Amino acid sequence: MIVTGAGDGIGQAVAFALARQGATVALLGRTLRKLERSYDQIVNAGGPKPALLPFNLETAGATEYDALHDALDREFGRVDGLAHVAGILGALSPIDHYEVPTWCKVLHINLTAPFLLTRTLLPLLRRSADASVVFTSSSVGRRGRAYWGAYSVSKFGTEGLMQVLADELESTRIRANSLNPGPVRTMMRLQAFPAEDRSRLVEPAAVAPPYLYLLGPAGSGLNGMTFDCQQSSPPARAR
Repeated sequence: MIVTGAGDGIGQAVAFALARQGATVALLGRTLRKLERSYDQIVNAGGPKPALLPFNLETAGATEYDALHDALDREFGRVDGLAHVAGILGALSPIDHYEVPTWCKVLHINLTAPFLLTRTLLPLLRRSADASVVFTSSSVGRRGRAYWGAYSVSKFGTEGLMQVLADELESTRIRANSLNPGPVRTMMRLQAFPAEDRSRLVEPAAVAPPYLYLLGPAGSGLNGMTFDCQQSSPPARAR
């Protein structure tokens, strides 16, 4: 199982939860120090030794993606699951003041990089008997909200990418779905809402179970679905 953004927040929580279930997790993230901390906590808890994948989604080019594929091919031979959790907020700003470099950075990290990573790993996902790709979405990726700018647009794109991929893979052993974590006590949430009462927010571990459900055998047969981690309403079919 590969988890992006595995150095902290929701990505780290998902990686921990997978390891507790006995999965061998590949920890992908930009900061090696954070990944090593996640590695140590998983091993100290008795989980299978994870793989460390330091990878900069903002700057990586074709050579880095090819090297990542080859390393995973040599080490594991296949990929059973891919959880896209990494992302950045960018700026909360009206469109007429939104800085172009920030816009491009957010769209690249939140949308283009998941496309590139998924495309790179599809040959390894196809070797699995039951593979799953899970995208992380947002409520502002389903209904636009003023000032959320590139982040909102990137999450609309994430939903679209998931739907296209799910439709293309309908007759294969790979499924694709998306999850909206909702309000979670993360650094990104603090950046977006610095004045809110953080004691009322759930910890990242609270939203990890839906990721496990979709990545594991219990989610087999679910494809092209959008879920809300913190709501009891039924999932919506994306097509």
